[in-house]
Amino acid sequence: MSHPGSPPSTGAAAAPGPRHTFRSVAPVLALCWLAVFFDGMDVNVYGAVMPHMLDDPGLGLTPGTAGTIGSWTTFGMLIGALGTGTLTDWLGRRPVLVTSVLLFSAGSAVCALSGSPGPFGAGRFLAGLGLGGLMPICLSMVMEFAPSRRAALATGLLMTSYHAGGMFATGLGLTLAPAFGWRWVFWAGVLPVVVAAPLLLRLLPESPGVLLAKGRTAEAAAVADRYGMARPVPADAPTQGAKGRLAAVLALFRPGARWATPLLWLASFCGLLLVYGVSTWLPQMMRASGYGLTSSVSFLLIINAGGIVGMLIAGRTADRYGPVKVSALWFLLTAAGALLLGTHLPLTLTYVVVGVTGVWLFSAQVMVYAAANRVYPAAERATGIGWVTGIGRTGAVVGPWLGGTLAAGGNDQLGFTAFALAGLLGALAIGLVPLARRIGRPAPAAPAPVSAGP
Repeated sequence: MSHPGSPPSTGAAAAPGPRHTFRSVAPVLALCWLAVFFDGMDVNVYGAVMPHMLDDPGLGLTPGTAGTIGSWTTFGMLIGALGTGTLTDWLGRRPVLVTSVLLFSAGSAVCALSGSPGPFGAGRFLAGLGLGGLMPICLSMVMEFAPSRRAALATGLLMTSYHAGGMFATGLGLTLAPAFGWRWVFWAGVLPVVVAAPLLLRLLPESPGVLLAKGRTAEAAAVADRYGMARPVPADAPTQGAKGRLAAVLALFRPGARWATPLLWLASFCGLLLVYGVSTWLPQMMRASGYGLTSSVSFLLIINAGGIVGMLIAGRTADRYGPVKVSALWFLLTAAGALLLGTHLPLTLTYVVVGVTGVWLFSAQVMVYAAANRVYPAAERATGIGWVTGIGRTGAVVGPWLGGTLAAGGNDQLGFTAFALAGLLGALAIGLVPLARRIGRPAPAAPAPVSAGP
């Protein structure tokens, strides 16, 4: 069996590949879906078991320390995303993606073995390095391989896996943690080494653009033909070498993107503050609002279920109306949901509000990535999305820290207000991206004057 990305075994011209449809790129989407599933599982597992960890006197975890550790995780993600978004154009998508999987699996093992907050925080930081690298690679791979007219839907489909992983983590928190202790939930985080890494190494193709940039033209053409894609041209290939990596970052501020780039960063900051703040602190915030422990953890399951529905709705809607409009509206609806959750509603109604808020919250952030796909061309896509996710990780650092600070001060209810304000700011930032692109474009050259005849 030939390795994915290898050239045809004969010298004859390659047969025409399949039409460029979802079916032709399903293998890439499925493999990236699996990787992001474990990403969602690892990110959400901390919030799912936090009430049990806080109740464990042997660990010595306090709400303030828990929030700080959550920020260590997302700080690792920030470093991973910024570094990986650039390195993957140089080293290739597949090896960097597999390395990311190995890192966050190792971090989960360290957490399972830890007996105090210090080593546990180190394990979460290590996991964060891998988690931060994984997301931009999978996003850029799916956007590259998917039909351009269905890029937003493909992004939404990919990100349903994040919430499926989050639901799985919550299920582990509801079953394994009460019966066997919270450590067994982190041992489950080692599964990606056994399940995902071998499949990615064997079956995931390399980016045709990266192959072309490395001079492997025949392999690039073979991969493109196999998946029904247009063969890459030099403009699609990222520039190689250290100077090429610097040029890729500087290109994010070229005309047409120079003002849109910081707005995308701000929108990503707000979106990830919401995603990680809610994923980490929702069970504890709801518990502080008077709900029982089981109900509080169940809210995390419900909000991730809403997230899966939201990804499907947002993806199809964004392909029709544009990801900017969808993201801005979704941010506004998230703000309204956060304010509603701050009021103590009857339990049944609270479940409904949590589920509906999940529909908007997570896909608001994902549509920021879909908007970035329209701002940056193919050769800049991995770097652009890497920096959008990387800079956005500062919001992921702030979210858990802010929740922990408010919880330590007995002001859990203010967390809902803070999340609502983040939603409003995110809507403003992403909504201004089209205007910023128009302002940033160079003015058209004036026509040369026509000289009068003699």
